Amino acid sequence: MTARADSTAARFGHNGDVTARAPVDRGPTVLRIALGVQLRKLREERGISRETAGEALRASESKIARLELGRTGFKVRDMGDLLTLYGVHDADERDRFLALARQANQPGWWHRYNDLLPSWFETYVGLEQASLGIRIYETHYIPGLFQTADYARYIFGLDSREDAQRLVDMRMRRQRILTRTPTPPTVWAVVDEHVLRRLPPDPCVARNQLLHLLELTEQPNITIQVLPESVGPTPAEGGSFSILRFPEEELPDIVYLEQLTSALYLDKTVDLQHYRKLMDTLCAGYAHPVGRTPILLQELLDAVG
Repeated sequence: MTARADSTAARFGHNGDVTARAPVDRGPTVLRIALGVQLRKLREERGISRETAGEALRASESKIARLELGRTGFKVRDMGDLLTLYGVHDADERDRFLALARQANQPGWWHRYNDLLPSWFETYVGLEQASLGIRIYETHYIPGLFQTADYARYIFGLDSREDAQRLVDMRMRRQRILTRTPTPPTVWAVVDEHVLRRLPPDPCVARNQLLHLLELTEQPNITIQVLPESVGPTPAEGGSFSILRFPEEELPDIVYLEQLTSALYLDKTVDLQHYRKLMDTLCAGYAHPVGRTPILLQELLDAVG
């Protein structure tokens, strides 16, 4: 493993976990989840049921569940009523909660594209934007964070979508987190080799995409490994997935599994352990060493001409 890869690995920890939780600008998606976690802890510490909490809001138990999972916005009045019920009377502490609730209700930049994106993917973008570490296994396309505009335009054009340009713009906007200051996320991706060989037919588009990947391998916060075609079956035959980690200690990692018309978000300990181990196995036991990636990309560039 190269010195740069060692540095990236150190940021993820021995098993791919980010160890230094530096401050990151939190978007509304993660703020809602973090607030929900804090409210659940307050409720449980006082032995109050969700049903009782719902009654305090003149609402159902399911609304409390949605609030605690960060799946809905917070009304300031509801937050105030819950804080009173949970015994939070200190003015400064209440103000802190209420300020966070207002902030969590502000739309993220990606909401301007909500006419194009399914709600389940909007959630992912919100999580991605607030992440401190992202691990990716990709079996079909160049990872979205690594795509050039022309490659993305080709992919979106496969569906003959009239709004393809706006989708490309949105994808390019997502990529700004790679150079976010002061704390860009650490991204470690394992990409199937056939993804690199099955590029758009336009040689200019293909070449520019390969050059872009080659440039990304030089970034200190980005590591790319290639899973060779010759490796045969792997434990990850279930397909692509991502693991996101956040600066907030109270937030668990989230595994993202995208399907054709929906997505799964997993945060249970048993699921996280499974996918972390799976990613570690791919990196250490199946993928080419990190130092092989620039060599392979150059070979592919030479073949494109």
